[in-house]
Amino acid sequence: MDRSAAVELERAERVVMRWDSTASASTGGGSGGEEQMLFDGGGDRAEAERFLLAVDDLRRLAPASPGAVGSPRRTSSAGGGSNAVQVAMARLEDEFRHVLTSRALDLEIEVLADLSSLSMCSDRTSFSDFPEPVAAAGDDDDSVSSSVGRRSSYRSMRSIREIDIFPADAISDLNAIACRMAAAGYDRECVQVYASVRKPAVDSALRRLGVEKLTIGDVQRLEWDALEAKIRRWIRAARAAVRGVFSSERRLCFLIFHDLPLSNPNSPITSPNPTTPFAETVKGATLQLFGFAEAISIGRRSPEKLFKIIDLHDALSDLLPDVSDIFAASKAGESIYVQVAEIRSRLADAVRGILSEFENAVLRDPSKTPVPGGTIHPLTRYVMNYISLISDYKATLSELILSRPSSSSRNAAEGNDLTPSFPDLDLPDPDSQSPLAAHLIWIIVVLEHNLEGKASLYKDVSLSHLFLMNNVHYIVHKVKDSPELRGLIGDTYLKRLTGISKTALRERFKAFNAVFEEAHRVQSGWYVPDTQLREELRISISEKLLPAYRSFLGRFRHHIENGRHPELYIKYSVDDLEISVTDFFEGSPPPPHNRRRSHG
Repeated sequence: MDRSAAVELERAERVVMRWDSTASASTGGGSGGEEQMLFDGGGDRAEAERFLLAVDDLRRLAPASPGAVGSPRRTSSAGGGSNAVQVAMARLEDEFRHVLTSRALDLEIEVLADLSSLSMCSDRTSFSDFPEPVAAAGDDDDSVSSSVGRRSSYRSMRSIREIDIFPADAISDLNAIACRMAAAGYDRECVQVYASVRKPAVDSALRRLGVEKLTIGDVQRLEWDALEAKIRRWIRAARAAVRGVFSSERRLCFLIFHDLPLSNPNSPITSPNPTTPFAETVKGATLQLFGFAEAISIGRRSPEKLFKIIDLHDALSDLLPDVSDIFAASKAGESIYVQVAEIRSRLADAVRGILSEFENAVLRDPSKTPVPGGTIHPLTRYVMNYISLISDYKATLSELILSRPSSSSRNAAEGNDLTPSFPDLDLPDPDSQSPLAAHLIWIIVVLEHNLEGKASLYKDVSLSHLFLMNNVHYIVHKVKDSPELRGLIGDTYLKRLTGISKTALRERFKAFNAVFEEAHRVQSGWYVPDTQLREELRISISEKLLPAYRSFLGRFRHHIENGRHPELYIKYSVDDLEISVTDFFEGSPPPPHNRRRSHG
């Protein structure tokens, strides 16, 4: 080394050694036990620049030997250029940590959370547990509809928002320090310091967003009402975390660590391994964040969870492209993307499983006691409101439901001992219905099947038919009142719904025949001597009876006539009834079969 270089090296060593962090009495040290820092925002920038230039001179004039690369030894000895390099690295490590801890800007978590909430416009209330489907069985739908909720339109608002976490001059200082440490082979120490400071900051940001530290067991032990509220908060927090917190941390890492002069080709700053600064910083937070969704995806399945699980699935689908953009740069980041994609896939499986279990639950809902007065059964209200809400999610469900109801589900239905067989109920045409539509129709089919079992609980046959009429009428109008549901079911199948099963129709015709014949037998024996009054009574009865029978016969006769032995069920034409009414109040019951009867 020539004399000029030796003088430069000595001068550089003096500058560096003045800032020896471990010296008992540093020339540049502060007073009162508070150490003065070079990169202090409002400090002496000229001294900071002199220190960086001195480090550059040390690296140029006294390069560190391979054995010197590693953790810096904090020593106050001034012997040798390599020792000065280690002192410089120790000081730069302290400065790096100081800037990271003292110059960070406050991350506006509340703003991030508010922006993320724009992507999900509605908070829906809980669906009650299936075994007790509704709280009341009133004539209106208010109580049921409020428990079901309605879904506002789900719209994606993909908008990564990279926020400045540090002021520009602080980032410039951090980059300058990282450049010197990397050039000297202290890049691993630099990354460790960075992660040790930024990891708690990221964890704090997630806590402020409301992300809790819950194990999978913790999540699965929560009551559904509490868990449902946490899912709503989690969706908002996840958007803010991915698009705001994680994206901003990635940008910060890029600004500090990009294009560094590296002495080690396997540097953790650039090589794709788990020790990259960004991955080291956020990997714990991502495991905590997405662990919640994972716990939901593998938890117990039940019908009331369906819609919140769809919300989770949609939220992850919405975030997945952003997760790819943010984490795809490293192997560790790629594993995070794979984790999120797998969770979304398990949520999709859960959705399909819940729908199948719901179908089975509708089929097997036990028949206990008949509802008073033959009114609409709570199960009917529950199921129809449920599938109406399903239709609101048709965009997602049409992608997830790829197969139609299996033959095993029909076999199970037909072999169910709790309810009668239903050979006459038609299933959707597989060539004309989407898989989702086929499942919705199948749910209605098994609901009607179950209702027939419940109708058999009534001792009064007429009341059982009234019960079926009320419930089928409700089903039809729920389909008609929901454009989404009607579009899925289709008008062809809706027409089939306007008539109940052929078995029920046959029973209804038989019941009418029996009731009319009994009324004819009894009231023909009653006597009204006044001719005019007798005729007025007959006219009054005809005006009520004949139009109703004409309408009923017109709507349903083709279902019976297309089957076997229609004459056993359609025993009267409208004309037959009109003639039979003339026997009323004559005071002398006519002999059996004295009136023409036909099904024509």
